[in-house]
Amino acid sequence: MIQKKYESAAKAIADLQDGATLLVGGFGGSGLPSHLVGALTKQGAKDLTVVSNNIGAVRDGVAALISNDQVRKIICSFPVGPHANELIQRIKDGSIELEIVPQGTLAERIRAGGAGVPAFYTPTAAHTELGEGKETRIFNEGLHLLEHAIKGDYAFIKAHRADRWGNLVYHKTQRNFNPVMATAAKTTIAEVDEIVEVGEIDPETIVTPSVYVHRLVKLEAKSDGRVLLHE
Repeated sequence: MIQKKYESAAKAIADLQDGATLLVGGFGGSGLPSHLVGALTKQGAKDLTVVSNNIGAVRDGVAALISNDQVRKIICSFPVGPHANELIQRIKDGSIELEIVPQGTLAERIRAGGAGVPAFYTPTAAHTELGEGKETRIFNEGLHLLEHAIKGDYAFIKAHRADRWGNLVYHKTQRNFNPVMATAAKTTIAEVDEIVEVGEIDPETIVTPSVYVHRLVKLEAKSDGRVLLHE
């Protein structure tokens, strides 16, 4: 019987190794797999390349990994925020490499990775500093940049509901970078609010098919309404 549920976040991410490329879903706090990221700060893997739309707050999201000296390179669209001073200092001292990617280009690079497309041309960022040093070509009389696909060793994503096979349904704006990142990683780990039996989810509502999801961790509700993940 296919069963992808892990009893704890710690066990679900235990084999993530130093030097891995990690895709982290979410847009701001919406759809952020914060419990999986929190477990990784305790697990301690280092020299990570992290791909995320934005970095998050000091103690949450990718910023927590940066503060914990676990990140070697960050690929993102929005590195600014209350955590920016620390990140800037780490960039200056050479401990972290930052690659800024326009948001649409970032999404497409990840989608291409999941679709098996090695690279594509886009006019976005042409004639700007972000385009410097990149291969170019003229299409329809306009300059286009060659952008390479992004793939991950792992993806941390957040969804609302899953069945035990790993078919996923998202809640409103959770459906941002999570579905596309699920397709582009060797191992996709989803933290979810609920896990149900196969057949209990309307197939028409499934956004991420189970073939892309390898591990599930269920969030447990506390009596005061807060949510926790068993360590």
